[in-house]
Amino acid sequence: MRAQWKFGLRTVAMLAGTALIGFGQAPTGATGQVGAPRSAAYTRTDLPSGANSQTRKTVNPGAVNYVEGNATLNGEPLTRNAVGSAIVGPNGVIATTDGYAEVLLTPGAFLRIGHNSEAQLVSAGLAGVNVELTQGSAMVEAADIVKGTTLDFTVNGVPVQIEKKGLYSFDATDRAIRVLDGKADVQQAERTITLKKGDELALNGEAKKHDFDRKAEEKQPLYVWSRVRSQDEAQANLHTANLIVAGGSWYGPGWYWDPLWASYAFMPGAGIMYSPFGWGYYSPAFYGYWGGPAIYPRYGGYYRGFAGGHVAGIGAMHAGGGFRAGGGFHGGRR
Repeated sequence: MRAQWKFGLRTVAMLAGTALIGFGQAPTGATGQVGAPRSAAYTRTDLPSGANSQTRKTVNPGAVNYVEGNATLNGEPLTRNAVGSAIVGPNGVIATTDGYAEVLLTPGAFLRIGHNSEAQLVSAGLAGVNVELTQGSAMVEAADIVKGTTLDFTVNGVPVQIEKKGLYSFDATDRAIRVLDGKADVQQAERTITLKKGDELALNGEAKKHDFDRKAEEKQPLYVWSRVRSQDEAQANLHTANLIVAGGSWYGPGWYWDPLWASYAFMPGAGIMYSPFGWGYYSPAFYGYWGGPAIYPRYGGYYRGFAGGHVAGIGAMHAGGGFRAGGGFHGGRR
């Protein structure tokens, strides 16, 4: 009886937490009605779509996950309505004028291109992707890199391979590669140059890496936009993970469609991992003592609550935080 009571209490708490997360936030830049994308031949819906349902679709690298402002796919206008159904296929070109675009790469990795930029997906598959930045700037956030997969890029004709999860800045206009976090190998002048956190390589034939001003980089519009998108992705992960824990379908790690945020949410296989920006990605497969955790909103942060009455602070799913005793639902204004 006591076990049943605990289970019921935990379920009610998880549903309450999910409801507050779902209705207390709105995706950045979203306008109009939020719902599932229009059907497409490559998609599969496992659960009915709707504001309070969690769905998963098979999705390939190259899926357009967010659009803001003016963008095109193979020369055709690309709008927010295309998110979830538009795919940048092999040799496909996505470009922007006064806008931004986000494209899914391998699970846990995002390609974001800035204003007046153009990128071509030379190839895209679950085993790896090959992207060429032909104009402007791009940023890659790799919260996870699946073992055995590859992330290959070409900037100004120079091949770059991302070796570790991290944050990478590519600029075809300034002819530069910057590693804000992680590790990348650059092939230039018949030699391999390894770039690590804080390294920049100017693609001017000098083949010599040097430090760069990170604070200046963090003020760049694409960096700021990417940081906001990273936070949005973490919020979509929280919302979808709560729905799964509260009774949705769990298919393992990968991309899950979140109808509230109108984008795909990344679900890691286990535990909690943090993006290069510090935002967390929570896996529904992670279980603490006394059952699975639920994510509850609280002013200034998010807290993971257990039915047993312990709460671990994870600071808005941001790296850091401490341990807080006490339990139950943490309310407060947002």
